[in-house]
Amino acid sequence: MTSYAAVPFRHGLLSISAAAVAWGVGGAVSALLMRTGGLGPAGVSCWRFGVAALCLALLPSREPRGERGGERGTARWRAAGLTGLGLAVSQCAYFGSVRYAGLGLGTLITIGAGPVFTSLGAHLLLGERLTRRAAAAVALALAGLALLVAAPAAGPRPALGVALAVLGGAGQSGLTLWARGGGSARAGTGAFTTGLLCLLPLAAVQGAQGVLPTGGDPVVTAVALLFLGTVPTLFAYRWYFTGLTAVPSTTAAVLVLLEPATAAVIGVLFLGEPLTAGLLAGSALLLAAIAALARR
Repeated sequence: MTSYAAVPFRHGLLSISAAAVAWGVGGAVSALLMRTGGLGPAGVSCWRFGVAALCLALLPSREPRGERGGERGTARWRAAGLTGLGLAVSQCAYFGSVRYAGLGLGTLITIGAGPVFTSLGAHLLLGERLTRRAAAAVALALAGLALLVAAPAAGPRPALGVALAVLGGAGQSGLTLWARGGGSARAGTGAFTTGLLCLLPLAAVQGAQGVLPTGGDPVVTAVALLFLGTVPTLFAYRWYFTGLTAVPSTTAAVLVLLEPATAAVIGVLFLGEPLTAGLLAGSALLLAAIAALARR
């Protein structure tokens, strides 16, 4: 397993920045798979977690033998279960928002809602004081989200996409708060396997259509699925959880804005999604709100 102790601050900044860019590229890859490969949101998430878990299972374990059983082993698997559940909710909801509201809008709302939930959750659950600046920033972020919701969406069912984006932001915020509160959030085999098991019933409801690739070039689809399960999943979540041990959550929230920026650029340049005034204005308000939250 990757060591999460004694991570330098600069290393933490780079780790979270790399994770955010990887997630943005992963959102674009998932949108392409849902458009050309015939996959649904649950199907993409299942492949994502399945590939990540398989890659980890094929690698030799680096865990000390003394920590594989007993109470430490039980606590580790409990942590893996909670992490996997959070990943399943956040990622499936996010991919659903991309499918139904478009890559740019779905990503912006998911990431924009996360810091709002994190700030409120830190105040209510972790006892952190919610200052006037933070309260004003939350209000500003909500105004930005309202503009994003009102902006024309590239997807077929924007209302459902927006709701799923908010759910995805809440799931990601829950993972961040748990890690900040002392939870052992690790992107390991147990977490990805749990996420896969949580999504299998939803995938079963969809049937083979939406879970098995039915279109596009088989080689391109296979490469895309392999990339999605490794870089934006296996590596990115390890980078993110590693960075959270050294970087304050508000700073991490600013760095994670690299994800919607990356996804929005890819969506406009390569996927033909519209760049509207409402999208720009809402994004600017979200950037201003999170920048205010990040100021000490």
